[in-house]
Amino acid sequence: MKNIGKSLLGLVLYFVLIFGAAYLFGHFVVGQVAVDGPSMNDTLQDGDRLLMNKFTYRFKQLDRYQIVVFKYAYDTDTDYIKRVIGLPGETVQIDDDGNIYIDGELLEEHYGKEVIEDPGMAADEITLGDDEYFVLGDNRNNSSDSRDADVGPVSKSQIKGTAWLRLTPNFGLLK
Repeated sequence: MKNIGKSLLGLVLYFVLIFGAAYLFGHFVVGQVAVDGPSMNDTLQDGDRLLMNKFTYRFKQLDRYQIVVFKYAYDTDTDYIKRVIGLPGETVQIDDDGNIYIDGELLEEHYGKEVIEDPGMAADEITLGDDEYFVLGDNRNNSSDSRDADVGPVSKSQIKGTAWLRLTPNFGLLK
């Protein structure tokens, strides 16, 4: 009878450990997010389900062109998914022809679905702080992003993770 009690206690501890590890992994390392809206077309579509890495970006600077998930500053229940264009300390500007400049140099990139029609706040130079990123949706003319005063530059503390894997409908790594 004593061995059954020890076995039962061991089994309970085993399940507590497994569920605890699963909770910590899901809460701090990997999360799932759904794309809501067309702002990242053609890269991501409305309804796509993604996995995001909630861990590694905390220990290093994000890379240009990474796709990030961040909390909208005016509604913490709303997450945005955008692409990093400008990095901390850089100056970003978008001219009337839709060209993006980083520190005065033309950015050669191919993620935008179309030429930017409205540079918004970025018509004037925006200098990013030490923990700020300039983000754009790939569907440039149908996206609320860092050009919009309601979004503006995104601080690292707003970022929830980096999207890296599409689960549905077409499984695969994100570029």
